[in-house]
Amino acid sequence: MERLQKYLAHAGIGSRRSCEKLILEGKIKVNGKVVTTLGTKIDPLQDIVEVNNQVIGKKEKKIYVLLNKPAGYVTTLKDPQGRPTVKELVKDLNIRIYPVGRLDYATEGLLLLTNDGQLSYRLTHPRYKIPKTYEVLVQGNPSKSALEKLKKGIVLEDGLTQPALIKILKQWKNKTLIQITIYEGRNRQVRRMFQAINHPVLYLKRVQEGSLRLGKLAKGEYRFLTEEEVKRLKKEVGLSD
Repeated sequence: MERLQKYLAHAGIGSRRSCEKLILEGKIKVNGKVVTTLGTKIDPLQDIVEVNNQVIGKKEKKIYVLLNKPAGYVTTLKDPQGRPTVKELVKDLNIRIYPVGRLDYATEGLLLLTNDGQLSYRLTHPRYKIPKTYEVLVQGNPSKSALEKLKKGIVLEDGLTQPALIKILKQWKNKTLIQITIYEGRNRQVRRMFQAINHPVLYLKRVQEGSLRLGKLAKGEYRFLTEEEVKRLKKEVGLSD
């Protein structure tokens, strides 16, 4: 048995919230009867579900795609400003998948896309503390004391950050390449953390999320996750197969 709004979201009708709205508006029928109660459970293999009087298909096969997002793309399926979206990079796939979390317009690297709403939710929810590792090129050479602030947690406008792991990879006269691992997913968090210690980010790339690594995947290319990678991710967020 599965909650109706979850089934609708997995079938590509919309986000969980928009599906809940459809239910409350009386636009969903189960076995010919209008359902307006959130949390109603159905059997996806037996029950007939209609949206605006149109029967929707059986639950789609779960798809897990790892994309190496280039800079210059927004992490949405549509952009009101007309900027390129990550959807264009996977447009040859014939199934609707959604980005897990976000990378901002100028940030590159690992981005997971999937139609598995439950896994997506847990990977992005702060409660599960999934580590995200980035390579960051910053202006200048941060002092040990400045980096220690990031390690312990630094106050931003939306509160204190969780402690981060920091490793200096390379230094030049006026810039430093740093590896940082955080356990949250706030908007532009890494950029704001380094701005807070007066070392603006010049380049930012995510290289790992949980056990999932970017590896040598070319910029703008994608690949499907292996069964083992999916199992590991699910295990990390407490989901069974």
